[in-house]
Amino acid sequence: MSRYGSGFREPPWVYGSSETMKWVDASNPNKKDKSKDKKRSHEKFLTDLKIKFDFNVDHKIVKSSCMLCRMIGLNKIEEDFDIFAAAELILRGLAKSKFKNLSKIIVDGEKIYDHPEVKKDLRKTIDNIDDFKDSISSSKIVEIDAILDEVETCVAKIKIKKIHKEKEHSINIFIKGSIKESQYHTFVNYINGKMDLKEEK
Repeated sequence: MSRYGSGFREPPWVYGSSETMKWVDASNPNKKDKSKDKKRSHEKFLTDLKIKFDFNVDHKIVKSSCMLCRMIGLNKIEEDFDIFAAAELILRGLAKSKFKNLSKIIVDGEKIYDHPEVKKDLRKTIDNIDDFKDSISSSKIVEIDAILDEVETCVAKIKIKKIHKEKEHSINIFIKGSIKESQYHTFVNYINGKMDLKEEK
């Protein structure tokens, strides 16, 4: 019997059955779902970013052996920081920013880690980074490639230099490809919070 005494069985959408609610939810997502979809579709992406910074540490001038180089200011600077700790913190910052795969580590020109085919192993590599501690700690230059594989493949190419030209920086990061603005800010905020960086003059 129907609510209105018509004698006909009313369809479920008239009296609010669970089937009705499932149909309504599927046909008309609630406002929260709509707002999430809208936010995703309007997510801002940043492309081909270059991040450079120095540590707020003691340093010394390494004079060039070339007289002409010294005259035109091509001396180098050697900075007093723990290159292994710097590499580890940068990797942790990338992991927080959803980078998944560490594909390469090069120490003073020698490749000590090369696994471009491995997926989702960045956190595992960080857990096992002590395996590379001796090699990295005694080096002058460390290069690292990490991969973010979401909407499209994006590669962070990190170069950490203890000795560099006066006009260069200790840390150079080139994020090749597109990254969400929110992921970029997560990385930068982590680095700013964990590292004692030199303020730009």
